[in-house]
Amino acid sequence: MHGSSGSKFENKPLPKLIIQIPCYNEAETLAVALNDLPRTVAGFDSVEWLIIDDGSSDATARVAEENGVDHVIRHTSNRGLAYAFMTGIEACLARGADVIVNTDADNQYNAADLPALTRPVLEGRADMVIGARPISEIEHFSPLKKLLQKLGSWVVRVSSGTDVQDAPSGFRAISRNAAQRLIVFNNYTYTLETIIQAGRKNMRVVSVPIRVNGDLRPSRLVKSIPSYLKRSIFTIVRIFVIYQPARFFGAVAAVLFGLGFLLGLRFLYFYLVDASSGHVQSVVLAGVLMSMGFQALLVAFLADVIAANRKLLEDIRYTQRAAQPPSGMSSAVETSDREA
Repeated sequence: MHGSSGSKFENKPLPKLIIQIPCYNEAETLAVALNDLPRTVAGFDSVEWLIIDDGSSDATARVAEENGVDHVIRHTSNRGLAYAFMTGIEACLARGADVIVNTDADNQYNAADLPALTRPVLEGRADMVIGARPISEIEHFSPLKKLLQKLGSWVVRVSSGTDVQDAPSGFRAISRNAAQRLIVFNNYTYTLETIIQAGRKNMRVVSVPIRVNGDLRPSRLVKSIPSYLKRSIFTIVRIFVIYQPARFFGAVAAVLFGLGFLLGLRFLYFYLVDASSGHVQSVVLAGVLMSMGFQALLVAFLADVIAANRKLLEDIRYTQRAAQPPSGMSSAVETSDREA
């Protein structure tokens, strides 16, 4: 990635930082997380806090207001983490954020590392910064979860062309320009998909080491290992299908066509050796597999065309978004802002 020689905010008024926290029934832990958040960060003229209450049935919104949160965005129903993340991004952009930091309500990430997280954006070296946790050292992560975390990061590196060390990390800093380009298709989580989008849009994505705090509650995303495994595999496959369609369906086509070709060679071998009329099943199966391989190849071409069309639509969406930032929320969202 190419970096700039100085801060992108040089010779300009100091920028605004908004720290957003997606929440769902976080009344018990939110106060702890907010207590650790800074009100001043080097390089910023102002620091504001924004909570996205994703249809909580507890006192999450009240706890947020009691602890001095500047902006509380409320979904009228539970929409999921990815949707809450994007609601927060829209709200931060509408409120003039120059840099957005996303963190979790369970206080997993050490807020003291927030200046290190935002520094690459302020210095113009990055559009998105991902906090890299010491995965191998986190005691409450099971061996399987650690493996899946590393696998997910590897998939993201391959798909995005970035060198992100901890792709599932939700502790990240995003420049305004980068935030305007993001859109999440996945309903489960935003972490992997946003990095892949950033990499494929030639944004500068870097990782910085961060520390973690003790475990306050069980993970909401990992309700059980089988469920987490299933969703993680589905997410990884979906990422390849959406962002690498030609490669994904091309690989499927190659496997099917290759198996059919080998079966065809098998029939030919036996036909030439013993001149028998047997092994007809190999011919039939070879024909079926090679036909399926050809169809998968056609799908690869069509998917690549659709992906190109999606990119054009994303570019149009970005242009409109940058020219006219959103000034309100949808009917599924309620907002409240504290007086300055």
